[in-house]
Amino acid sequence: MKIVISDYLDSMMPTHDYEKEILVNGLGQCEVVVYEYTDEKREEFFQIISDADAILTAFTKIDEEAMSHASHLKVISMNATGYDNVDLEVANKRGIGVCPVGEYSTVDVAEYTISIILALVKNLKAYIQDVDLNHKWRFDVVPPNKRIEDMILGIFGFGKIGQAVANLAKGLGMDVIACDPYISESVEEENGVRLVSQDEIFARADVITNNMNLNKSNYEFFNFENFKKMKQHPYFINMGRGASVVESDLLLALENNYVKGAGLDLLADETPDLANHPLVGLPNVILTPHAAFYSSTSIHELQRISTENIVHYLNGEKEKVFKLVSEN
Repeated sequence: MKIVISDYLDSMMPTHDYEKEILVNGLGQCEVVVYEYTDEKREEFFQIISDADAILTAFTKIDEEAMSHASHLKVISMNATGYDNVDLEVANKRGIGVCPVGEYSTVDVAEYTISIILALVKNLKAYIQDVDLNHKWRFDVVPPNKRIEDMILGIFGFGKIGQAVANLAKGLGMDVIACDPYISESVEEENGVRLVSQDEIFARADVITNNMNLNKSNYEFFNFENFKKMKQHPYFINMGRGASVVESDLLLALENNYVKGAGLDLLADETPDLANHPLVGLPNVILTPHAAFYSSTSIHELQRISTENIVHYLNGEKEKVFKLVSEN
């Protein structure tokens, strides 16, 4: 068997020893090829995958043309949760399994969300900037906030991550409410969190966090109209998708004090011009480079699950595959 591990350089794992170990232990004698992909080398990539039984990737485009060059291909395993770079319809027609990693960093994203909330509420950035840039030693450089335990957290998107955020927030004493039209009442009862309307969150929450998956219903959802509804002038956290937030409207909301501060782990552009971005450098805004998922534990899990998916699929144990989205 031949397994090709391939992606753009900045999306490749630092080493592939762990992946190779899982593949060899699970499949026995097999050839593992690691290939650094670029769009300019696509024809060479086609040659590499021509006799591959499996491809492990996150962002390499596996479309109809690519699959037509891979006559032995049986499974495409994603070391990512998304799979929009794979033509799923063609994969279904050809009987090729497509296996994304359904979940590997829920705990990390939840911890990160709480970290950003704490940093904003405790004014850490303002203090750090005042010390580092102004060389001042002032506890009253910004007005104080209420204690965390006196605050209400409103969560948009109450899936796995939203629920994990709620559990951590409740541990800090926060009152938590959530909005998610796709969640059943049983989830509400299991987590001890009341599901409410979006307007109730806008009216009551001291902190609002976006943990929604992006879809047509929430594209540019956080716009100036909705920011104006935020009666408590809350801190706004975005851990969902950049396209859910109209950044120019968020800036306007910050300038008009509809929102007290913001923490964003991602922007609408995944390669932003940070030197000229209007949200960069503000004392009440924390921007981080899509890093919420990133821990040694999550990377280890990402490698393990995506590689084990190949082993299980090629061994005919489809029921053990973490997540299988193709119909074969």
